Amino acid sequence: MSLFAARYAHAFADVLVSGGFSEDQIHRQLESLLGAWRESADLREAMADPSIPAEQKRAVLDRLSASLELLPPFRNLVAVLIDHGRVASLEEVVAAFRSWWQQRQGIAEAEILTARELDAADQARLVEKAAGLAGTRVRATFRQDASILGGVIVRVGSAVYDGSLRGRVDRLKEALSAQ
Repeated sequence: MSLFAARYAHAFADVLVSGGFSEDQIHRQLESLLGAWRESADLREAMADPSIPAEQKRAVLDRLSASLELLPPFRNLVAVLIDHGRVASLEEVVAAFRSWWQQRQGIAEAEILTARELDAADQARLVEKAAGLAGTRVRATFRQDASILGGVIVRVGSAVYDGSLRGRVDRLKEALSAQ
């Protein structure tokens, strides 16, 4: 995360904390904003184009904000990024904000990699185990990768817990070749 993204993220967090916004409101607003941002390459290109005046970009933002029903702090975040020529880094700023917000809430990000799709009960059990490994609450994202053969790989921050069958085979190979 870049230093400028962290600065914008902290300032945005200060606004949200002082405004008393709920975690659910924040999540819904950010998902709505980022969804529109990711869906439209034309929007991203126009906002990042230095030849388009900031006033025109803010006018587009205002129409987008009205259609998405964005609360003022979320609209204003994008406006500030436009005014400072940083709007192309919106996703980076939001990622920095989410990281800071989750840390403040005592939540760690966990990525859980499995060989097959899991049902909701299995996912809940893995989230609980990941929280035990991390020593804190976790917000998990799940991915599938058949190449791990079986088991699970959990990443929480920089820590990796490899309980995959592929990982076990690799460790066994290393142990045998070391002898």
